[in-house]
Amino acid sequence: MKTISSKLRNERLVAYIQIVLGCVLAAMAYPMFLVPNAIAPGGLTGIATILYTLFGTPVGTVSLLLNVPLFLIGYRSMGRVFAFRSLVATVLFSLLIDWLPLHAVTEDMLLGSLFGGILMGLGLGLILRGGATTGGSDMVARMVHVRFQHISVGAFLFFIDFCVVLAAGFFIRVESALYAFISIFVGARVIDMVVEGFDRQKACYIITSRMDEVKSRLMSELGRGLTVIDAHGGFRGEQRPIILCIVSAQEVSRLKSVVRLEDERAFVFITDAYEVLGEGFRNLRDTDHA
Repeated sequence: MKTISSKLRNERLVAYIQIVLGCVLAAMAYPMFLVPNAIAPGGLTGIATILYTLFGTPVGTVSLLLNVPLFLIGYRSMGRVFAFRSLVATVLFSLLIDWLPLHAVTEDMLLGSLFGGILMGLGLGLILRGGATTGGSDMVARMVHVRFQHISVGAFLFFIDFCVVLAAGFFIRVESALYAFISIFVGARVIDMVVEGFDRQKACYIITSRMDEVKSRLMSELGRGLTVIDAHGGFRGEQRPIILCIVSAQEVSRLKSVVRLEDERAFVFITDAYEVLGEGFRNLRDTDHA
């Protein structure tokens, strides 16, 4: 019990470290790159950036005020742990935007959109890895999805960001909207890399007439386990078992070489495995603890 308890404690500590570090990085993007260049990259902070450009209101404070009613309405649709961590992340992220003693690094809008997107993506990716979100449009999208199941969360998030960017183009200038799209795109790509990790795994499916030989060499030369899936050919209906083997991206060429040496006529198809948990890869852990 002590081992399990200490492991959960360590997992919680790592999660909150990721959330705090993510809030710092994401908040840095605004005073250093986004706000000075009037780039509003979607969401409630994007709305707050537009209001700052028009009226001089503080971005972080306005973002936090916009988030409060959404949290009160939507916290029940989230799990207890996720809601608590998201509340911590939202408050910290919003306050740090105003409190960090940082100045504009560049007034070049292209550089501002690129590096602002990178910093924002790094920060939000770490927050997501810590099991939280910065609230705002995420919660609105979740609530809309609960009410209208045919509208996906991702589609509604894109709609919100698109409306905010259009508003920036209307109230500030068209260039602001165009550069905001660059920032959103860059940020989304960086978030994917942080959340999914840089070491992308591959799921390899192999159909071969030399099943035993290929299996033996894959296990001995790659040191990976594999699974044999029962299948039948669609044309003749004969039994054609499929070998499934998960490997790292760096091991794909070795796998193809092994299969080619044993059976040049083998059929192989390879897909991305966005998250692999279990023996030989990352541990499958229960992180649903505050």
